[in-house]
Amino acid sequence: MDRKTEKIICTEIFNGKAHDGTIFKTTLRILKRILVLADSGYRGIQKVHANSKFPLRHKEDKAQMSDVERKIYNKSIASPRMKNEHIVGRTKRFGIARERYRNRRKRFGLRYNLICGIVNYEKVG
Repeated sequence: MDRKTEKIICTEIFNGKAHDGTIFKTTLRILKRILVLADSGYRGIQKVHANSKFPLRHKEDKAQMSDVERKIYNKSIASPRMKNEHIVGRTKRFGIARERYRNRRKRFGLRYNLICGIVNYEKVG
């Protein structure tokens, strides 16, 4: 997603049930200079992409941050991610990403990309 225009740039389709972190590690390649702000479901991607940040858990607080400092840090990571979550929510309104897909698997990628195009068009209009 492009943060400025809030448009979907690319999508990745993966067959079957798979964890988001697994899909990221096996398929996506992001330039090293791009900062990845991820939620705790993507822990471990720093081995693949060093320029990534996650919210801190209380146990991981090595710098002995206070609760207030940790909350401020976690909010600084979560706030920019909300645009991404809103875009994902817009695509889920169509039901293709929300429910089990029961049509031909061959055409899933095409249909999902068409829905992303509609979401991008709605944002412009």
